[in-house]
Amino acid sequence: MKVAIVGASGAVGQEFLRVLDERNFPLDELVLFGSSRSAGTKYKFRGKEYEVKLLQHNDDFKGIDYAFVSAGAGTSKEFAETITKHGTVMIDNSSAFRMEPDVPLVVPECNAADALVRPRGIIANPNCTTIMMVVVLKPIEALSHITRIHVASYQSASGAGAQAMAELQQQYQEIVEGKPVTVKKFAYQLAYNVIPQIDVFQDNGYTKEEMKMFNETRKILHSDVRCSAMCVRISSLRSHSEAVWIETEQPLSVEQVQAALAAAPGVTLQDDPATQTYPMPLFTGGKDDVYVGRVRKDLANDNGITLWLSGDQIKKGAALNAVQIAEYLISQKS
Repeated sequence: MKVAIVGASGAVGQEFLRVLDERNFPLDELVLFGSSRSAGTKYKFRGKEYEVKLLQHNDDFKGIDYAFVSAGAGTSKEFAETITKHGTVMIDNSSAFRMEPDVPLVVPECNAADALVRPRGIIANPNCTTIMMVVVLKPIEALSHITRIHVASYQSASGAGAQAMAELQQQYQEIVEGKPVTVKKFAYQLAYNVIPQIDVFQDNGYTKEEMKMFNETRKILHSDVRCSAMCVRISSLRSHSEAVWIETEQPLSVEQVQAALAAAPGVTLQDDPATQTYPMPLFTGGKDDVYVGRVRKDLANDNGITLWLSGDQIKKGAALNAVQIAEYLISQKS
């Protein structure tokens, strides 16, 4: 088994290395690729040192079984044919191909089998906020069809990359030291602030991130559900959280929903108001599962349930989901 990571020096690329090691992924050979800026950088994996190769249009991907790609949509579009031309399965973490009809968009807990039909050799990893939400929605959808979703996301600095995480930490340090605050990665200072914009605004007043949640949820769940999102950047470091209101065709009890969530793969239920037990980004960082709590009836909708979730954006929101896709494909071969 030969595996490549494209964008090895980025936050998600580094998480790929950790996740592959943690899960004892069955690889015999690893190849790291990056831009001219990161080419030549060396990283250790399972006791061996690997040097990042420059990503080029050549035959470097010949013989590679799976390529985990997290280098931005532009790079993915430019190099997709180079990566896949010899039969490599490209699992792409960017937005480049998510809504292409001939590219499956996969969250293994929801629609793993979609990954088996990939005419272009590409499988798209969904947006991080969508991944976390659909993992939680899937077991509820099995109880009664979800017709509407309203969601407010509280997204960490990590969603904008390693440099954004570093900038947030730098901002807090500068504030403590009474220095001018550095603002480069975001439109405004993020420390001690929330920014109600993630990605660029569309003609309908929603941001691109918010429209991803609408479109990707429908594709993953094979559903006509409508999702209205408000995506907000907050000053947590690497875990996203979401407040979600759903409407189902049939009314569901809190107990039904809690039982379904507790039994669902990839979900941990943390829901005990008596002991103030609920998920928080401070504690979900580094964890595999999406954590859910505050499950309640929606007081504004007889067929409504509302809940709170939190999960690691770099892990389940990116690297882990992609690795789980590859694990599923391997399992189907055996």
